[in-house]
Amino acid sequence: MPKLLQARAARDAQEEQQVRKLATSRHAPGDWIGRAKMIVLSWEGRRTAQIAQELGCHPQTVRERFARCNTEGLAGLGDRPGPGRKPRLTEEERGQLIRLARSTPPGCAVRVGDALEPEQPEQEAHWSLDALARVAKEQGIRVGRSQIRRILLREKVRWRGVRSWATSSDPAFVPKGPGSSRSPRSPRKARRSAASMSSGG
Repeated sequence: MPKLLQARAARDAQEEQQVRKLATSRHAPGDWIGRAKMIVLSWEGRRTAQIAQELGCHPQTVRERFARCNTEGLAGLGDRPGPGRKPRLTEEERGQLIRLARSTPPGCAVRVGDALEPEQPEQEAHWSLDALARVAKEQGIRVGRSQIRRILLREKVRWRGVRSWATSSDPAFVPKGPGSSRSPRSPRKARRSAASMSSGG
C-alpha cells in the first residue's frame, strides 16, 4: 500500500490563515485554490483517497502535493519552473491579473439618466490584451500579452466586453425606442386582400 501522507500543521497562525483564505478565494488561480483545499481538507482529518475523490484528482497527486508543501510550505502550492524557462508570475500577481480582467475598464460608459457617459473617456472602454498588459506593467507586473492570454484562457476569464447597442461607449448615444411601423403583411395575406378588392367583396 502507498504510504499515507498528511499535510503538516501550519507553522503559525499567519500561514494557516493564508492557506485557508486561498482555499476559499474566488480570484486566485484555480490550481492554487485546489491545492490549498487539499491542505485544508487534510487538516480537517480527511484521508488522501477522500480528498482526491472530492477534488476530482488522483490520490498520487494529493500525496505529491503534501510532500512538496510539507517541505516548502506555501511555495509548494505552485509549480516548479522547467529548465530554461523564465520565472513564472507569483500566485498574487496572477490573481491580480484575473481581478483586473474581471474589473470594469476605466473608460467604460455608465448610464447617467437616459445617456451613457464614460467616467474616464480617454481610457479603454473595453479590455484588450494590450491594455491589460499596459495596466499590469503600471502596477509592477512584468507580463506580456501572450502570457496574459494563456492565464485568462486557463481560468476561463473573458477579457472583452460585449459590444452592442446596449453598451455603446458613445456619450451622445440614446437607446432606440420601440419601432413605430408595423411589420409587413405576408405575400399570402396581400394576395387575398387584392382578390377581395377586385371582386368587390
